[in-house]
Amino acid sequence: MNQVALRGAPSSAERVRLDPHQASTHIDRLFRAAWALCGSREDAEDLVQETYARVLARPRFLRSEDDLGYLLRTLRNTFLNQKRTESRRLRAAPLPDELDVVADPSAPDPVAAVEAGEVYAAVAALAADYRDVLVAVDVTGLSYKEAARALRIPEGTVMSRLYRARQEVVRQIEGGSR
Repeated sequence: MNQVALRGAPSSAERVRLDPHQASTHIDRLFRAAWALCGSREDAEDLVQETYARVLARPRFLRSEDDLGYLLRTLRNTFLNQKRTESRRLRAAPLPDELDVVADPSAPDPVAAVEAGEVYAAVAALAADYRDVLVAVDVTGLSYKEAARALRIPEGTVMSRLYRARQEVVRQIEGGSR
């Protein structure tokens, strides 16, 4: 495609360049999605940083899709690549079972922080198909249609997986609090 086609009003077949400044407006939503994928605040921060580093390293062109969907898909792919890499590395000895819990100083309410941690851990423990849909819709805030486009699955599949994912999260949280 030539440069002239990119300068005019974009049609559905044309590609639009991802605006780095617009992409940075989604950092909070991507962080919540990353936290749900990783189950850890620190790992989520690293994942979002790695995702933005990859996306902003060179110009990106989108084909008739929104930038949030593209960023969410890139975040998910970066997460999966990291998991594959980790699975090939040697693992250090596990930490002892008795660790002192350090409160998050930025958390306004310690009880809410613990509850949020439990929810994110439950989401991270879901099967990948359920986790991806739950993160896209409930954590990132995409509509069913946007999530279907970002995950490249039918909209009906988004709805059924989301229902099952929500039920599983409730089961995990209720089972863990007894």
